[in-house]
Amino acid sequence: MSDVLLEAKNITMQFGGLKAVDSLAFKIHKGQLAGLIGPNGAGKTTVFNMLTGVYQPTEGEVILEGQSIKGLKPFQISQRGIARTFQNIRLFKKLSVLDNVLIATHQHVKYSLLNSLLLTKSFTESEKNQKEKAMDLLKIFSLESKANELSSSLPYGQQRKLEIVRALATDPKIILLDEPAAGMNHSETHQLMDTIAKIREDFKLTVLLIEHDMKLVMGICENIFVLDHGMKIEEGQPAKIQNSKKVIEAYLGIEEA
Repeated sequence: MSDVLLEAKNITMQFGGLKAVDSLAFKIHKGQLAGLIGPNGAGKTTVFNMLTGVYQPTEGEVILEGQSIKGLKPFQISQRGIARTFQNIRLFKKLSVLDNVLIATHQHVKYSLLNSLLLTKSFTESEKNQKEKAMDLLKIFSLESKANELSSSLPYGQQRKLEIVRALATDPKIILLDEPAAGMNHSETHQLMDTIAKIREDFKLTVLLIEHDMKLVMGICENIFVLDHGMKIEEGQPAKIQNSKKVIEAYLGIEEA
């Protein structure tokens, strides 16, 4: 049996006359911690949008555990095991920290609407279990003391962490992190590196992240895909990426003679 969890098969995203992503192909194996990098405008977030059903690829398809998820809506893809965070934070700002997480855990609840209206035993037990699960996840990111505060009241770095907690609450098989270290200082970024590695190990997760902090990417990623103008120009382990002429040219430009 193949250990490939997620595969992009020549996916293309075209907006009018612009190809934001062009025939991109890659495979991510179960348990892998992979990175997707490239200069600004390379198409990285567009790739995430195709993997999660926000955009439907113009061409090609996305395969999850051997099954095509082309045409599925984002909530259906989430239920199948792909979770994500966003480049621009998307929390429910008028809800508490805890409620932001509980919304995600309820994706998998089994009780019916009637159970919730009648406050049956199955309903109350399920709600208790969901709350315990949410609090356990918040503890991983040292957010349990903020559980009853509005999410909008959190500092920027903690809002970033809360987005990751909410993604974990969906019980994903793979989590896509879109610039998780954005807005964090050096100490917070270092702590985030350790946390990402820990949740990958503890939750047996596969991780794909977009990140501009090269120290973070090179420090934790086992395999890296590099995009430039929507096309994959390189793939490999950190040492290969750091020494790739194609990658250096993409980031720094070609020196004119």
